[in-house]
Amino acid sequence: MLKMTNKPRHNIFNQFVLKLVTFFFLIFIVDLSIGNLLKHNYLKQQSGDDYKATYVIDKTEAEILIFGSSRAANIYDPRIFESQLNLTCYNAGRDGYPIFYHYALLKASTKRYVPKIVILSMDAGNFSNNQEAYDRISSLLPYYKDHPEIRAVVNLKGRYEKLKMLSSIYPYNSLLLPIIARNISINNPTIESLHGYIPLTDVISGPRKKFDYTLEKTLDSVKINTYRNFIQTCKESGIQLLVVCPPYLINSTGTDLSISTAKQIAAENNISFLDYSNDTLFTKKPYLFADYRHLNEKGVEIISNSVIEKIKQLKK
Repeated sequence: MLKMTNKPRHNIFNQFVLKLVTFFFLIFIVDLSIGNLLKHNYLKQQSGDDYKATYVIDKTEAEILIFGSSRAANIYDPRIFESQLNLTCYNAGRDGYPIFYHYALLKASTKRYVPKIVILSMDAGNFSNNQEAYDRISSLLPYYKDHPEIRAVVNLKGRYEKLKMLSSIYPYNSLLLPIIARNISINNPTIESLHGYIPLTDVISGPRKKFDYTLEKTLDSVKINTYRNFIQTCKESGIQLLVVCPPYLINSTGTDLSISTAKQIAAENNISFLDYSNDTLFTKKPYLFADYRHLNEKGVEIISNSVIEKIKQLKK
């Protein structure tokens, strides 16, 4: 009669460990393969905001760099700066993006080269407390592994970002459709020739909006410190920095706390702060505005020339 023998327990455990290791190794290979494919196609994009970010981080050598939200992208025309200052210029502005994003792009670009002039466009409410500003740091995830200089900014997104970045797919998990769309679309050479600038042609209509700036009582200290770091990076690199607040076409009560704080910090660091927020050169001429926050092409020409005149004065 045959006797049944059980396998030693240590053999069963070893087989389990081997299967587990094999399982995780396969996951690693699949994650790495898909992640590298996504990265390759992400970097192939030739238009859109992600392309602009890659261009600023890895390629541009423009002598003037412009940073800020849509009130940078839509308000400063690099062609005017180039023609009057005889310096190359690129507009890195991105709609709705916070100081974290602009600081990361500045850090990454200055790792390669040093622009002569940087313009940072400032908005009312830039330092306000809101989660959306931290959520939008996700646009920097594709650059995390190759650009250690921006990792401190990316880590502000959440306490587990370092762990999540072990995955090669994670940086692109919300970008699949945009990557596909941008890689199959036909590039618009006209837009590319504007060096990042996105012109607006509309003329505002309707009554002015009302804003009560006195309602904002507290500011985000992390955003304020990032702004200080932006200034410090420019000073350490020998970059001439101008902070500019474009005009608003609104009826406002009180003073915006973010703007007044940014202005004070700029003064402490001997940085020029140009505040057009309530400048009658613009506010008495509604036809210069596309909407209450953005100038149209006519207004863009005026503010661009005004900023250029300030740059010329500082050079004397």
